[in-house]
Amino acid sequence: MTVLHGPSGVGVARRRLRSELRENGAGETIIEDAMLILSELLSNSYRHARPLDDGRSIRADWRQEADGSLTISVTDGGGPTRPRLSSPSVTARGGRGLTIITTLCRSWGVREAAAGSAVTVWAVLSAA
Repeated sequence: MTVLHGPSGVGVARRRLRSELRENGAGETIIEDAMLILSELLSNSYRHARPLDDGRSIRADWRQEADGSLTISVTDGGGPTRPRLSSPSVTARGGRGLTIITTLCRSWGVREAAAGSAVTVWAVLSAA
């Protein structure tokens, strides 16, 4: 789905993800974890990256596999840096999002389109 590049897009995407996962019979634990992961990815995107070519939006995608695992991804126009784990100080106001994602997910990574026109950050959440 395409959402606005900004805070309002996070809520729209979270509501749709929750609805679709419930319709597909996902348990509350995976739904809550998935919503947190999606929120972190979208928030990182609007804080640290540009929107896609239209200048206003980014893409949020998810798909549930036959084994129940869930892949969540966010695609934006990229930024000056690429997502990486950090070790913020105890008093830091941010920098913990990818650590949270790493804790909850089986794996995560970054894919770049040709010529740096788009960057996708993805995470795979196990079914159990």
